[in-house]
Amino acid sequence: MIKGVMFDFSGTLLRIESTEEWLAAILAETGTSLGDEEFAEWARRLTEWGALPGGAAPLHLPAHLEGLWHDRDLSADQHRAAYLGLLREAGLPTADLEQALYDRHRTPAAWRPYPDVEPTLRELRRRGVPVAVVSNIGWDLRPVFRAHGLDELVDAYLLSFELGVQKPDPVIFRAACEALGLAPADVLMVGDDRTADGGAAALGCPVHFVDHLPVEQRPSGLAPVLELLG
Repeated sequence: MIKGVMFDFSGTLLRIESTEEWLAAILAETGTSLGDEEFAEWARRLTEWGALPGGAAPLHLPAHLEGLWHDRDLSADQHRAAYLGLLREAGLPTADLEQALYDRHRTPAAWRPYPDVEPTLRELRRRGVPVAVVSNIGWDLRPVFRAHGLDELVDAYLLSFELGVQKPDPVIFRAACEALGLAPADVLMVGDDRTADGGAAALGCPVHFVDHLPVEQRPSGLAPVLELLG
C-alpha cells in the first residue's frame, strides 16, 4: 500500500520556460535589443549547447566539460561552472549576459507548475499522504515552491547538491523515505527520467513515470498518482 509519494522537480512538477522566453527575459532586463534573425540565431546556439538548466541536454559536450556535466548536480559550484561553461561554448557575442542568463533560471518566474500539480498535492495532503521532492539540482528550489504556493504542500526536500549524491543512487531515495518515516515499499516515486528516477526501484519503491512535456500539453499527467493510491 502506498503511504507516501516522492516527486521529481523539473519536468514532473514544474517546467522551465522555453529557451526563447529565457533569452527574451534577459534581453529585456538588460535593455539589449536584437533583430529577429539575430534573436533566432542566439536561441538556436543556446539550445544546441544545452545552456538552459532544466532544458534540453547539449548536442555537443567538449572534453573539458564532460566531468563537470556528469557531476553538475553534486554541488552549487559544479552546477554553476558546468552551465557557465556551456554558455561560453554557445559563443554569444555579448559575454556579459552569461551570468544573467544563469541567474535567471533560478528565479520563480522562470518556472511554471503543471496545471494539476497544486490540486494533486492538496489532495495528497487531505488524505494525509506525505510528500517529498527529490531532485538532481545545483541550487535551492524552495523559493520557487514558495512563490508558486506549493511549499506548504511538501514535507521534505532531498536535493542532490545538499546531499552530495545524485539520482539514480539509491542513497538519495533512501534519505527521502527516512524523511517521510516510511519503508521504501510504501513510497511511490514519480518522475520523468527512466534512468534517474527509476533508481528508486532498486530500493523496492514503486515507480510511475510522466512525460516531460510543455505545460500546456500535459494538463492531467499526475492523475494516475491518485489512482495508484486507490
